[in-house]
Amino acid sequence: MATRSPWPRPLSLPCCCLLLLALGGPGFFQSHAVEVDVKDLSNNTCIYAKWMMSFLIKYETNSSEYKNVTLKPSTNVTHDGSTCGNNTHAPLLAIQFGAGHSWSINFTKTNETYQGNIISFTYNTNDAVFKDAKTKGPITIVVNDSMHPVQLNTVYKCHHLDSIEVANVSLFFWDVILQAFVQNGTVSKHDSTCEADKSTVAPTTVANLTTAPITTASSPLPTTTSKPVEKPLIGNYSLKDGNKTCLLATMGLQLNVSQEKPVLININPKTTNVTGSCGNTSATLRLSDSNRMFIDFTFAVKNTSANTQRFYLKEVNITLISSINGSEPLNAGNNNLSIWDTFLGSSYMCQKEQTVLVTEDLQIHTFDLRIQPFKVQDNKYSKAQECSLDDDTILIPIIVGAALAGLIVIIVIAYIIGRRKTYAGYQTL
Repeated sequence: MATRSPWPRPLSLPCCCLLLLALGGPGFFQSHAVEVDVKDLSNNTCIYAKWMMSFLIKYETNSSEYKNVTLKPSTNVTHDGSTCGNNTHAPLLAIQFGAGHSWSINFTKTNETYQGNIISFTYNTNDAVFKDAKTKGPITIVVNDSMHPVQLNTVYKCHHLDSIEVANVSLFFWDVILQAFVQNGTVSKHDSTCEADKSTVAPTTVANLTTAPITTASSPLPTTTSKPVEKPLIGNYSLKDGNKTCLLATMGLQLNVSQEKPVLININPKTTNVTGSCGNTSATLRLSDSNRMFIDFTFAVKNTSANTQRFYLKEVNITLISSINGSEPLNAGNNNLSIWDTFLGSSYMCQKEQTVLVTEDLQIHTFDLRIQPFKVQDNKYSKAQECSLDDDTILIPIIVGAALAGLIVIIVIAYIIGRRKTYAGYQTL
């Protein structure tokens, strides 16, 4: 517990429960900072909170594909239902935003501590951002995720980005400042810092991921010798539909992140969890590391002719919860890919290193890749279609063609020189 300067009090209006909402917060998770001042009937503050939040929602479309949508509280936030609580109802902090979305958390206390526990989130797929959603209307998820108890008359602070994942929703929140059960209407001057902030020292790693700086010709030489980045370990991943394997993936993964300082991140398959979904025309493979990192690969099926179908990698979404080099957490995606393309019922293979461009500041390097997201038979890969980088047979005609072209050039040059000498001989005569 540490002392801090007096709390900067927000503007307030006399009402039963008032929420003041402010904007701010740049970064990859750019969102609107929500500042909340809940007051009782006597216009005394009972709950104060200021935090950043973002929601990543995966939903199914009418074509059985899966898409991702990010929701962030915006300027049209309301606060219906927020209350200081009474003898029968717990204090509740509730906000509503966008086209029918809402979020709330209630608080309980003991003689010495308070904590938030039950979180409820409702998102409305009638919102235009849920394009072609198969299920229309509000969808509510409830999770009992108790925060660590905080001493009464103390402000809880946590800069560290944390997450809660339930069903198809990932909730991210960071830069949290909170005090429930405010005494005498005055927010405390004493802080209680979360354990994640206490243990954060010059962040150079992301969860259990291996990181190392990228050096370039224009970069200054490091003052100490650093171990070069090794090739990532190859992981074997699979999904099941019931007792049947429906997706197979083998690959080494390395992220190339260019924030304030470029960083290479090797994904460790030994600490990576596998989830996702299989479908007839769409499939998603989600790799996560202790809920600190998420990588979603979304595959789709396309018809190239009446009797021919192919699959390809359509979309990649990446979320890094822990910061890199002290910068903001990262959330990025590319939903306009068309790579790893091969016939449906086959597998795609590329042993050479490939680069998947997610954004200008984020790329994925793959090694020893083999993937089959559809029509897996007997838990085994089907015949592989090799990428052009692996197909050494195309080098033979290229080499032969280059040699013939060079020979033709030599013959033409020799012919021209011979003609000039002959012509010069005629001239002397």
